[in-house]
Amino acid sequence: MPVRKMKVEVFDGSGNRYTVTFEGQVTREKALRLLDLIELLGGMPGVNPELESASSESSKFERVRLIVQRRFPIAWFSSKDVQSMYEQEFKEPIPLSTVSTYLSRMADRGLLKKGGMSNRRHYKALTGTSQSAFTVVKGNK
Repeated sequence: MPVRKMKVEVFDGSGNRYTVTFEGQVTREKALRLLDLIELLGGMPGVNPELESASSESSKFERVRLIVQRRFPIAWFSSKDVQSMYEQEFKEPIPLSTVSTYLSRMADRGLLKKGGMSNRRHYKALTGTSQSAFTVVKGNK
């Protein structure tokens, strides 16, 4: 069941505080729009440059990690979701089995939380909120 209320506080580099409260059905799409707004306000420094600097010299594992960090910081996602974003960002194919292996390794290292059965596995970043400059203050289910 989606969260009914979520409050997010963002502090920018100048010390300004922005507070956004969602009430009602909070979907993944709405949460991602909020992250885009936070980025525009300068509340997530270093996210875009990091992704843009991931050149062809970066390992595929590192690029998958960056996709997860950038595109799925607070939402559940599947290997197929990451594969799609990877191919969109880096304009090159990556096998679904490779993405699944990398996500499983990230979960084993404590970077991701694993859910679902093996044929319908989904993941959620455990450190996404601590790596950015925002904090979720309250979320009621």
